Amino acid sequence: MRKFVTDRAKRLLSISCQYQHLHRPLSSSQSRLFSSDPLSSSSSMASPSGSSTSLTLQTINPKVLKCEYAVRGEIVTLAQKLQEELQAKPGSHSFDEILYCNIGNPQSLGQQPITFFREVLALCDHPSILDKSETQGLFSADSIERAWQILDQIPGRATGAYSHSQGIKGLRDTIAAGIEVRDGFPADPNDLFLTDGASPAVHMMMQLLIRSEKDGILCPIPQYPLYSASIALHGGSLVPYYLDEATGWGLEVSDLKKQLEDAKSKGIAVRALVVINPGNPTGQVLAEDNQREIVEFCKQEGIVLLADEVYQENVYVPEKKFHSFKKISRSMGYGEEDLSLVSFQSVSKGYYGECGKRGGYMEVTGFGADIREQIYKVASVNLCSNISGQILSSLVMSPPKVGDESFESYLEERDGILSSLARRAKTLEDAFNSLEGVTCNKAEGAMYLFPRIQLSEKAIKAAEAVKATPDAFYCRRLLNATGIVFVPGSGFGQVSGTWHFRCTILPQEDKIPAIVTRLTDFHKSFMDEYRD
Repeated sequence: MRKFVTDRAKRLLSISCQYQHLHRPLSSSQSRLFSSDPLSSSSSMASPSGSSTSLTLQTINPKVLKCEYAVRGEIVTLAQKLQEELQAKPGSHSFDEILYCNIGNPQSLGQQPITFFREVLALCDHPSILDKSETQGLFSADSIERAWQILDQIPGRATGAYSHSQGIKGLRDTIAAGIEVRDGFPADPNDLFLTDGASPAVHMMMQLLIRSEKDGILCPIPQYPLYSASIALHGGSLVPYYLDEATGWGLEVSDLKKQLEDAKSKGIAVRALVVINPGNPTGQVLAEDNQREIVEFCKQEGIVLLADEVYQENVYVPEKKFHSFKKISRSMGYGEEDLSLVSFQSVSKGYYGECGKRGGYMEVTGFGADIREQIYKVASVNLCSNISGQILSSLVMSPPKVGDESFESYLEERDGILSSLARRAKTLEDAFNSLEGVTCNKAEGAMYLFPRIQLSEKAIKAAEAVKATPDAFYCRRLLNATGIVFVPGSGFGQVSGTWHFRCTILPQEDKIPAIVTRLTDFHKSFMDEYRD
């Protein structure tokens, strides 16, 4: 009996490994490993091509092969290998640590969670301690009170229970109230779908919008590769519009119209427009007038506006402020019947950085009851999002208020994180602009910089010789020489003939000088080596 259980466990583990491999692009070595899976070695399961496996790169869904996700791509795989080498043999490289600047993952780089949020989560997860006298001294009074309020809203008062497919009603009430405070316009909790971060919400909308490759989604270039990957997975067409680097990554509505007409001429029906504000990877914050133009464009063309607003707390320049597209459209006098709008928010970004808790939501407005029913059906297939993420989403939209015991400490933690991010952004921006052949627009918001680099013909030919894009070649050389992980701009899209890389501003402030020094020394050496 024990042998049967062990064998079954091995088979389940192998199946799990296959599943994980399907969710990221495979390297050639990974492909060979995958093809040798013992579960598929039976001759009775041979594929038409004569391979001994039932699933190969020739028979896998081609949409999966087309899907790419640069922020966890080849460069990061190499970085993880180097990190393992450093751990196994300290001193094996010219650097002593890997500096990950590739992904918006704040707590992995040392950012501490907001105390109030974690206290409430802890109490909700272990409610039996709420009645203990010791709890009063360990937790703030308002975190205890909030935990009681939330538990009263959860079925069975257990965070391990399923919830309503849209999310716990009481938590949606809290989030809706927070949106109303933010925007100055009413929000309906029935418009909210709580999700495991913003990414599943994006996938859900793509699934609803895309019927075939003849359905297109207008996406910014550069863009966050979630969008290109999701469009590819669901079999649609990405219709690019180009942000203007010369004007600080401005969004020109004239270009939207041009790309829309071009798509129509190719028989593509544009279903939606993606706008990322503040921008990822570009870091710009849209002006209100520009947002009004975008709303008017979507209204006139009858397309859905998909507003990625996950960086709404991350604005670093006093002359700019975040305004949600819902607020903009309502201030223009448009009601729900005038514009179909989906807004995405996440607990992974902002000052909270709770990436691993997988909390987020989408607010869906301007759709008929029949479409809402279909959205609910798709949400129900996944049963519900995780309860911890739901709780965090409600806390983010309803943090401690003046008079609460946690308010002062919460304010200090929040402002400390945001002010530090602003300083880090400025330091890195200045560093990039001091490098030969590199220009970098101002970081107005979000968590990234997207510098442009002029590369010599000699460097471009060297990249071609190893079958790499020039920006990937630069990033690979940088990583091997310094341990710094940047993502090539080609993973986000860029104007043909230009080269960029994305760098997060998230490494802790005391690490930034080391990044600047290592980068500066490497860059000078690289430019000298490949000078025409």
